[in-house]
This record gives sequence, structure tokens and C-alpha cells, in this order.
Amino acid sequence: MEALRQIDDWPVENAAVAVIGAAAASRGDANRVYAWASVTKLLTTLAALVAVEEGVVDLDEPAGPPGSTLRHLLAHASGLGPDAPTPLAEPGKRRIYSNAAFEVLADAVAGGAEMPFGEYLAKAVFGPLELGATLEGSPASGVRGTLADLCALGRELLSPTLVAPETLAEATAVAFPGLVGVLPGFGRMEPNDWGLGFELRDGKSPHWTGAHNSPGTFGHFGQSGGFLWVDPVAGIACACLTDSDFGDWAKEAWPRLSDAVLAATGATG
Repeated sequence: MEALRQIDDWPVENAAVAVIGAAAASRGDANRVYAWASVTKLLTTLAALVAVEEGVVDLDEPAGPPGSTLRHLLAHASGLGPDAPTPLAEPGKRRIYSNAAFEVLADAVAGGAEMPFGEYLAKAVFGPLELGATLEGSPASGVRGTLADLCALGRELLSPTLVAPETLAEATAVAFPGLVGVLPGFGRMEPNDWGLGFELRDGKSPHWTGAHNSPGTFGHFGQSGGFLWVDPVAGIACACLTDSDFGDWAKEAWPRLSDAVLAATGATG
């Protein structure tokens, strides 16, 4: 796919990108290991959803600050601050992007499963999807893996096997509609719509996906320079990993790449 050649001109030393779906294509070394940063949250989310289906935890059980549940934690609506388990707002009142919330979430899953979260993640997600990725640190940001691993996750999110389609549909619908908040790197959004662990494109502008991605597009990007989006209307996903931190270059390059991919697959409009 000619569109993927765009990465050759990016101001990065190494990059790998792939389109997942009927129009599968890739460019770059699919087996090079990269830091995923906050793209990690997609794997932690999937593990939490498996735990819900297994009865290990319940989305509406208390977790985090008073009045918060697992659902609040996943949706960045618990009120916890970005990097410390200190409440900055009442649950359900603001969308505060929180790494701390995902650490509390992982602790809850570990408690319910009676095993360390990393072990549960490996059994629930890494093993079934045959990922070579590893969790090295926080369940909010500590995964290291390859583009091949990220593509396997993209295929799972296009056609789920680990959770019921209804579960994924709930997780990729707006949770706690209408909440205002800051989308990291892009500023204040009114509303700052989020699902359960999945960032939703909806009508956000500016955004890291393309102008032609459908409003139902969901996924995540990371400060380490990578992303995964899934567009259920187009029926494709796009995965990218680089070795350069997110910055102004990505704000321009990622949407342009996304729109070119959609155009190449006939999914623009």
C-alpha cells in the first residue's frame, strides 16, 4: 500500500506500520520491539473485560475513591489525578485522564483473580493471542512488544474472540456521556468522549486519527510514538510503532497517514 511509504519521511529513526483487515499491508520491521507507552491500556482493558466475563470482577463494584467503580476507572471518570491516586473531582463529574486509575484497576483485577496482574494479563490475553509482548512496569504504560503483537491485538478488536461482541460493543460506546476533559496532547474537549478503556474519536477536533475516520473509531495512542485505531465502519485497523516520542510531528503525520490509508481502502467519506 503506497500510503504506508509516508513513514519513510517521518522524523524518526525506526518506524513500523500496518493495516489490519481485508486490505492488509505493512511497512517496516514487524519484529522490532518498541515501547508501547499508553497503548498498553488497550491490553489492560481487554484483560479487565475478560475478568468481568469470567466473574472475577464486576464493572460496577466499588474501586478507587469513594463513589467510584471499575467502570469509572476504565472511563477516566473516577476523579483520580493523572499519576497519583489522589481524587481531583467527584466520580462521574470530569474526564481526567489517569494512569493511576489503571493501576488501581489492575490491583482490583489481581485481587479478584488472586494472582499478580501481570500473570493474569499473560493468561487472559498474551497467551490466547500468542503475543510475545511483555509487561515491564505499570499496567497503564509498561508493555513492550512488536508491530506483529499490535496487529494481533488489532485483529482481536476487529473480531473479538476473548470477549463477547456485546462486551466489546459496550466498552467502545460512550461511558458517562457529556464529560468535559483534556485529551492529552490535543487539549480540552467538550465533550471528551471515552469508552471503557478505549478512546473514542466521535467528533473530536483536532484528533490523532484521520478526518475521514468514522465517529465510531476507537483505540489509543502512546507518548512513545505509537498508536492503534480500529474503525468498525471501514472494517480496518491501523497500527503504528516508532522509537520517537509523540510530539508536533505526530499531530501532523498520524492523521495524514490515517486518511491516506482510508482512501487507499476506499473507506473515505
